[in-house]
Amino acid sequence: MKYWIALFCLYQVFLVTETNAQEVTSDIIDVFQQKDLPVASCYRIPSVISTTTDLLIVAVDERIGSCADLNKNQDINIVIRKSADQGTNWSEIERIVDYPFGESASDPSMILDRQRGTLLLFFNYMNHKEEPGVYQIKMIKSMDHGKTWTQPMDITSQITEAEWKKDFMFLTSGQGFQDTEGNMYHTLVHLKYGVFVILSKDGGNTWQRISTPLNPADESKIVVLKQGTWLINSRANQVGYRFEHRSDDQGKTWITKPSTQLIDSGCNAGFEYLLPDASRPQGLLLFTNPRSSTTRENLSLQWSYDKGSTWPGLKTIYTGSAAYSTTVQLNQSSIGIVFERDQYSTISFIKIPRSTFD
Repeated sequence: MKYWIALFCLYQVFLVTETNAQEVTSDIIDVFQQKDLPVASCYRIPSVISTTTDLLIVAVDERIGSCADLNKNQDINIVIRKSADQGTNWSEIERIVDYPFGESASDPSMILDRQRGTLLLFFNYMNHKEEPGVYQIKMIKSMDHGKTWTQPMDITSQITEAEWKKDFMFLTSGQGFQDTEGNMYHTLVHLKYGVFVILSKDGGNTWQRISTPLNPADESKIVVLKQGTWLINSRANQVGYRFEHRSDDQGKTWITKPSTQLIDSGCNAGFEYLLPDASRPQGLLLFTNPRSSTTRENLSLQWSYDKGSTWPGLKTIYTGSAAYSTTVQLNQSSIGIVFERDQYSTISFIKIPRSTFD
């Protein structure tokens, strides 16, 4: 009975929101393309950030020899491109994490420390030669807007248990979050236990794990709302929609419920919180994903004016094959979306005017 009720609710939401969908009018700009790599390779897993100088940086996996994921690929690097004009033109590709063959770095995510101007880039790491199947989490920093980067720092022991060494665990790709007080948040996925929040109060130098695991949850994004509520939006496989988790006591207790208005086939998604202003006292939540309950296609943007209770806004970005996506605030007049498309052959950028949400 619960199954049929869920399907009915999903159908009703589909009827309401699809009729309000808008077709995108902005131009799509290709940032990374498979044709620029050797045969049987791909760029995957985008992350995007805008620095304190408004420099746009996109980081992705450079998968050499195969498009396979971290645990099955011995040659994955992290590469970036930059744009100084809000995404119209892009710099040459720079390889910023490049281990010897047999060691791979994958799934980039970034947080901008607005108080210090420091950029943090996280990635998941595996040494196939010495510790095959063992996931580690590492981080690098840039203090000069992406010109130079520190050596990788291993934060695995700070946020995981020693007995998890052989477990399938990773940081969600795309982005973490910094609140108005300067605290940094990210999500650690443990496929057996669920998703955990990790937290830094000192600019990313040290991290702690909030002990409560959340389910259902695979790749997840966290934001902190104006009133201090922690809100996590989670991928949940084989159910056809997303789940949300809310905490009003800094992760001590949570309320979990399905978010059936956000149709999803089981894919990492973009989740952005625009701070409150005079026109939107609750702020604005943005969500991007391939809007389909069964396949990775139809990349769409949805928005909520009421902290995620309802999602009345819908804009279709790209109707074809599409997968992972992430979002970024560009300026007071636009936001940017970076997404995979066309069977993982291209990673593209698109700018959406903020007037869309008026």
